[in-house]
Amino acid sequence: MGTHESGERTETTASGGTGRRALLGAAVLGAGGTVLGLSGTAGAAGPRHGGRGLKGLPVPTIIGHRGASGYRPEHTFGAYDLALDLGADIVEAGDLVPTRDGHLVCRHEPEIGGTTDVADHPEFADRKRTKLLDGVSVTGWFTEDFTLAELKRLRAVERIPANRPHNTLYDGRWEIPTFEEVLRWQNEQTRGRGKQVWIYPELKHPTYFRKLGLGTEELLARLLRRHGKDKKNSPVVIQSFEPTSIQRMSRLVGNPLAVLLSGANSRPWDFAENGDPRTVADLVTPKGLKEIASYAQGIGPTLDLIIPKDAAGNLTEPTTLVRDAHRAGLVLHPYTMRNENPFLPADFRKGSDPDAYGDVFGAFRTYFATGIDGVFTDHPDTGLLAREDFRTG
Repeated sequence: MGTHESGERTETTASGGTGRRALLGAAVLGAGGTVLGLSGTAGAAGPRHGGRGLKGLPVPTIIGHRGASGYRPEHTFGAYDLALDLGADIVEAGDLVPTRDGHLVCRHEPEIGGTTDVADHPEFADRKRTKLLDGVSVTGWFTEDFTLAELKRLRAVERIPANRPHNTLYDGRWEIPTFEEVLRWQNEQTRGRGKQVWIYPELKHPTYFRKLGLGTEELLARLLRRHGKDKKNSPVVIQSFEPTSIQRMSRLVGNPLAVLLSGANSRPWDFAENGDPRTVADLVTPKGLKEIASYAQGIGPTLDLIIPKDAAGNLTEPTTLVRDAHRAGLVLHPYTMRNENPFLPADFRKGSDPDAYGDVFGAFRTYFATGIDGVFTDHPDTGLLAREDFRTG
């Protein structure tokens, strides 16, 4: 999510000094898990879309990207729990990849060398492979070469320690969750917190896995049906960078669906495999958005599709994507807001320390002003405070 993040989410990992920072109230929890400094809970008062389901959530919706991954190793129950404690409206609980024996587990990518301690397990040394993943040569350990029982012997580690050395404190603490465990966790958290918990899983590389005989759409649909979460207003939003995967899901379940969109010049991998010449630039035209709206309820564009950057990395003028998507009836949840300097537009950075925070509130305010319906963020508490600032002017 090319370098891919959630399919095509390009990331730059900076190296250098560590630095320390205040957590903007994140680590100070009051009684009952309420974050000090935040007014109310995630579902508290504030503008909302009309109706139930996805459009009944607060706007702008704050989505905990892989949990509260700014503070804990991503895709762990530690990160998921903290995202809810910090007030996230939705938790992106699950970038879904399969095991050899057909279980869906939550990892950023099928290659797990950078997100687990697999390299420290001599018994798995011979599982290291070089594979072609969506046209890119990748070397490491892949979930599809492990059974679930084998993966459960591993523990999660921080993926970008140069930017988040404080997260390495938690390396080795949590195992890899299955998506079925996430669905049970969702029920437990909903009961315990007294409000509906929403999740936003992503199907990773579905064309790649289908060629391996692991149809992840069918695996996901089966789990959702088993747990009674396959309906129009079910609190599970399904996303993928492959439009044909979302089309397939639209025929299997009734859940709200979203198509993820990378850079304008990129081409979804399913299009490349199927000989479809269109790029993301074609999908974000009024015609392309109308087509997406025929099978999905939302899009998840990269923030650069909302406001492009110039050659120096500074924000320029917003595009018409928000307006055009809304005219097509689509909700927009762009990705990804992070507090650290390297991940912010150049005009919102403060210094060059890769572990230091920039003017993230200014960046949130600028993106919120475009009319987006929500945003993925590694720091849900920052997003909640930014939303409060935006609403109060």
